[in-house]
This record gives sequence, C-alpha cells and structure tokens, in this order.
Amino acid sequence: MVFYCQRHCYKKQYTTRVVSCKLAKLEVLVDGKKKKHDCYETIFEDTVLFPEGGGQPDDRGTVDGVNVLRVLRRGSEAVHYLEGPVKERATVTQYLDWTRRHDHMQQHSAQHLITAVTETLFGYATTSWYLAEMVSHIELNTEKVTQEEMLKIEETVNHHIREALPVSIVEYEASDPELKEIRTRGLPDDVCGPVRVVSIEGVDTNLCCGTHVSSLAHLQAIKLLHTERGKAKKTLLFFVAGDRLLRYFGSCVERERRFNTLLHSNPADHIRLVEKNQNSLKSAQKSLRDALKDLATFEAYKFLSQDPKPNLFFHHRRDGDLDYLGVIINEINDESVVKVLTAGEDKGPGSLLIHGPPPLVAQLAPRVCEILEGRGGGKTRFTGKVTRLGKRGEAEKYVRSFLENREAEG
Repeated sequence: MVFYCQRHCYKKQYTTRVVSCKLAKLEVLVDGKKKKHDCYETIFEDTVLFPEGGGQPDDRGTVDGVNVLRVLRRGSEAVHYLEGPVKERATVTQYLDWTRRHDHMQQHSAQHLITAVTETLFGYATTSWYLAEMVSHIELNTEKVTQEEMLKIEETVNHHIREALPVSIVEYEASDPELKEIRTRGLPDDVCGPVRVVSIEGVDTNLCCGTHVSSLAHLQAIKLLHTERGKAKKTLLFFVAGDRLLRYFGSCVERERRFNTLLHSNPADHIRLVEKNQNSLKSAQKSLRDALKDLATFEAYKFLSQDPKPNLFFHHRRDGDLDYLGVIINEINDESVVKVLTAGEDKGPGSLLIHGPPPLVAQLAPRVCEILEGRGGGKTRFTGKVTRLGKRGEAEKYVRSFLENREAEG
C-alpha cells in the first residue's frame, strides 16, 4: 500500500478513521538502556505519518493530542504506537512533526542526488546509507574516494540544486515491465501494492518508499564532510544538506568563536596553537611521570629506612596511578611484606595494588576489593579498579585485624 504521506509529502495533517487500537508493549531507549513501554498499537485507514523504511526513520506527531511514539510498516499496514488509546472507528486528525519530516526529506533526497552523481562521475555504486540525527552517510563500493573526487561530486550536486531540478514520484504496479529498466537494489519481500519510482529530472530514477522534496532547490545546499574506511573494502561518505547544513555551520562558527577566546587568536592560528599546546602537554606529562617515579622511590626508601622494618605497609597518593604503585613495589622488593597501596581521588574511584606472600594476598585481596567496591585479580600482585577510596580506613582496619588474628593463632 502507498500511504497518504507518500503521495502528499508536504501535507502536515490528515483526518482519517481508526481501524483498530489495542494495548501493546514497545521497546524504547531510556538512559541508554532498552525498556518495554506500555502503549497502544493503532492502525488507521491511512496516515500522514511515514512508517520507517528505505533507510528513512519514521515520523513523529500526535493524533487528537495523543503522542505518536513510533510508526512501523507491517506488510500493507502502517502500525502506529501511541502513548494513549483512541476509539476504534472514530474519526481523528493526525498532526505531523514537520521539522523532523522536512529534515528527513532533505537528507533523503540529498542521498539520492549524491548517489546518482557519484555513480555517473566515477562509477562508485551506493550499497547502503544511514540517515543519522546529525550527519548522514552513504556506503560506496570503492576502497577510496579522493579529495579531488569529493570536490567534483560536491560541485556537481550543488550545480543541480541551483538548477532547481524537479523531483517527481510515479507509481507502478509491481508487475509493470518498465520497472526492470529502473535502477534499484530490489524490492522488499513484503512489498504490497503499487511501487513508487522517484526521479530527479535528467539525473536519477530509482525505486524508493521514502518522502522527498519536490524540487532540488528545497535542498538549499549539500556539503560533503569527509570519508571513512568502511567494511569489505568500502568507503563511507558523510554529508549534510538543507536546514541541517545551516545548523551544522552555525555550530562550527560557535566552536570557532570559543576557540578564539580560549586560544587568544584568530582562526588561522588555531591549528598551530593547538599543536603547540599538545607538545607542551606531552612535555609536562613526561615531567610529571618522572616526578611521580622519584616520589615513589622516596616513599619506598622511607619504608625501608624504618628499624625494625614493619611487615605491613599502607600507602595512598591522590595523583598517583598503577605505574606509581608498581615502582614502590619494585623498590621495596620484598615479598614477605604485605603492601596495600591505592591511588586516585581521596573519596572517589581509583586503583588498588596488593603485594605480598601469595597465600596472604589470596585471602586479603578479595575482601579489601569488596570493601572499596571494586574488582581485580592476581596472586602475588593483586591489581584492581575500585570506586570507593573513601573507605580506605575500613580496609586498613580489616587487614590489620586479619593479620593480628592470624599471628595470635599461629
């Protein structure tokens, strides 16, 4: 079935009847985790809301004030998932989130244009594409796209936009022999009803179920951003178009202004100054590592200078790390001493290193790690990542008590 939204891409609302509405579960992302959400699976006689397909995400909107969470295609039906119920057989009005739809139309038509021009100029076929929230990309069947080729593609697509070439949509029956002459990656197995063909005058003709602009002029402009190596010797070509390009450019300008303030310079000097700062940072980090190594050696020397030498050593350093703790272990160089060393924020996360006789380490380490709320492993040298260094006092009390009881028993 071809839906109202596909025949009237610029319509923002539509009145129709409810065919069915039933309670359902929808998997949604909440704080990065998938959770089941109660909703209502609803089917209408027709819809102004595009169901996900052809690489284009689904629309959002409302139905008589009820939010639409998702719209998916199931055979010849567009299945709407609503936050609340609507009455079956009732006449309702669907309202489209036009900003989202228009953005998808621009990116989708831009993809068709880039795909056609790239294949015409260089023979690189598009094998897939991805319409993301910020930057979209097409996957090209080539190992590399040169900078010169990118410039030629960008120049050509924007030339066609300035020509304001019309974009038309024609429907065919699936059995129509003319479809064999049209470029396509094939029809979905569950396709039902007429087949839509989207044409950019003189540039491209292709099967597509998505929504599109009616003129390339509505794309305003396309910017090719960069390429990345894809899978199986393919290349990903990233782009932005239309209103999204204006937003992207706006964010670039804002970042540039912030860099002007941070670096006390103009944009022409940004790269030089950032490279200079990076080199200074590397030098400072090396000096810090050397200083920490010297401090670790000194802490080991202080311990070894005690007479008599204790059989237990606790030590913590806020700005240390596992390398720092490892130097202390190596400098003391005495497996008979139980050493419980920590590094990191005084009451936050950090590193744990326990070293000593293997039987004692095996007994002490799991409980110390548990107290500090972390995990790790090792026999003679137990290393771990912990989250509660503020509980070091409790860990020390446990270790001392354990060793005192063990000494009393034996």
